[in-house]
Amino acid sequence: MLGYTARRLAGLVPVFLGITLVSFFVIHLAPGKPTDIQTSLNPKVSYEARLRLEKLYGLDKPVYVQYFHWLKTVSTFDFGRSYVDNRPVSRKIAERIPVTILINSLALILILAIGIPLGVLSAVKRNSLWDRFTTVFVFVGFSTPEFWLALLLMSLFGISLGWLPISGIKSLDFEYFGFFEKIFDIAKHLVLPVAISALGGLAGISRYMRSSMIEVIQQDFIRTARAKGLSEPVVIYKHALKNAILPVITLVGLSVPALIGGSVIFESIFAIPGMGRLFYESVMSRDYPTIMGVLSIGAILTLIGNLLADIAYSYADPRISMADKKEV
Repeated sequence: MLGYTARRLAGLVPVFLGITLVSFFVIHLAPGKPTDIQTSLNPKVSYEARLRLEKLYGLDKPVYVQYFHWLKTVSTFDFGRSYVDNRPVSRKIAERIPVTILINSLALILILAIGIPLGVLSAVKRNSLWDRFTTVFVFVGFSTPEFWLALLLMSLFGISLGWLPISGIKSLDFEYFGFFEKIFDIAKHLVLPVAISALGGLAGISRYMRSSMIEVIQQDFIRTARAKGLSEPVVIYKHALKNAILPVITLVGLSVPALIGGSVIFESIFAIPGMGRLFYESVMSRDYPTIMGVLSIGAILTLIGNLLADIAYSYADPRISMADKKEV
């Protein structure tokens, strides 16, 4: 197991370098420069002043030179300073990333807590009215655009009914609340963002769980377990579920990038001060250091999520551990 984990960790380094390399060159292909945005509203800024500003930011050098300079600074855990407010990028990300991690973690827990039982019940009650209803429900949820659904829920629960807040993560008078009132206030603000974030993943997990479960319950060892007189809950939840959940573990690791990418949408809609909204604001202002910092942190979180999924898969499937021991 240690050898398998070490090889996976070593393999993350070239993947991370590839992600940052492609991202760095792509953001420089976008029209406009940070200096254009900073000087376009000031007609008194001369051409020479723009050149000096480009030289100050290092934008006068070739892109590959800029990338290696950025990579050198990142190796010392320094993402540079923002072009917008000259604040350290690492500090700006540190202020925003806890909110994004909290929302995505809650969304992932919600996806697993609802999606897996939903898929299991649909497989056990295959072709029943329940199975058909859940199939239609999850596919409607999967095909519904997140931004459109978010606006509808904001209008319904926030404006028409007034049950939930529709922006931010805390109220204006938050500092005057007691401890439990603060927790309840944050929870109310997170209901809609977490629900919107989990909707697409919930549909995918439940369908994969259903498909995998149907395949497993048709295997010979399930028939043998039933022939031995084991109760149906024991057969389903102890024997079948353990084998059917293996593909879902891999899918959970692949769903992490979608959750992080979706943060840009719902954090902008709900005005949540998270990493997704910071990324959107940075793109609009051509703030290259902040863009690369957010992309790098997102890449790291994605790679860690995939690594944890692989490790969980190796624990769930002993064949991977045995293969690792033979190679060592």
